[in-house]
This record gives sequence, C-alpha cells and structure tokens, in this order.
Amino acid sequence: MIAVTELRQLGLQDYVGVWQQMQQFTASRNAETPDQIWITEHLPVYTLGLNGKREHLLTASEIPVVDTDRGGQITYHGPGQVVIYLLADLKRLGFGPRQMVSILENAVIQTLRQYGIKAQADAKAPGVYVDGQKIASLGLRIKGGCCYHGLSINNQMDLSPFQHINPCGYAGLQVTQLADLGVTIHNHELAVPIVDYIIKAIEP
Repeated sequence: MIAVTELRQLGLQDYVGVWQQMQQFTASRNAETPDQIWITEHLPVYTLGLNGKREHLLTASEIPVVDTDRGGQITYHGPGQVVIYLLADLKRLGFGPRQMVSILENAVIQTLRQYGIKAQADAKAPGVYVDGQKIASLGLRIKGGCCYHGLSINNQMDLSPFQHINPCGYAGLQVTQLADLGVTIHNHELAVPIVDYIIKAIEP
C-alpha cells in the first residue's frame, strides 16, 4: 500500500536549489515512493522552459535567468507568489500529462471561486486567467513516468518584472494577482485549498 501524498513546506527558497532537489527526488524514487507536494516561494528569478526562446526576455535586468527543464516558455517567480510543485508517479496514478495539467488548473480555478473570483483555463495556453489576464502559470517535466515542477499563482507581489518579458511567450499578455482583485490573504492560507484539491484529485 503506497502512503498518502506527503507535503513539504519549504518557505522562501532559491529556485535552482529546489529544482535540483526535485530532479534528485525523481531520479531516486521507486514504485513504492509516496508522491509529494512542495509548497514554496522563490527569490526573484526568470525561468525559461525547455523550448523557451530568449527573445521573450525583452530587457536585461539584475534578475537572474535560469534555463530549466519544464515545459513552457518564460515566466517570473518572486516573493508573494505561491509555488506548488507536484512530484507524482503518473504511471502509477494512471494519468497522462494533459490530465495532470487540468488537475492543477482546476485546483486554482476552484480555489479562486472560493474567493469570489471567476477564472478559466485556456486549452491553447496552459494556465489560469481572470478576464484575459494571467494569474497562474503551469509547467511540468515528465521523466520515467513521473512528473515534477507544477504551478505558481500570483498572490501579493511586485508584478513589475513581468513587464520585461512576454509572459509564457505571449507578447502583450497582462498578468494579475489576488491582491489586485480585492483579496488579501497570506501565501500559506492560499496554498491550503489548492493543495487540498490536488490531493483529492490524485489520491484513490
């Protein structure tokens, strides 16, 4: 019997260190390893997906740019943004990558609904949007039938670094956050319903 999903609260962390830990966990896990969900937020960083193009970084800044191994284009992480990483055995769960992306999107959509915010996904551009503005980004890496990386949702942060990129590769795409939509909440509080939805969706 596989143990239930394990949770890790990491607090504010450097991106590269957490990314390397995800790679190590995924490489060393076996068929009996419980899935994990990591809750964190990152020091300022731009991350570029596997097929990401540097041209989507519009202006240079002091914020580091990391070429990572998730799907998707460029995005920004910074304090005040909730980041939830899902390290799951998709083969064991019987889920495909698209199903898992939908689970993550729906976790955000359902959570925002609790706060009176109507949001939706876009099949052509993974993520969650409120009135056409992006509030959550998603990206996964599948290796050996297991996934890592996950989602980020803008809560109460400095959004100005997004002005220096084409968010997720889309020129002119605007971003928003809960604080700008009239919701004030701590990061750890916002993570609770998102994680709860994910666990209910993946656990038998």
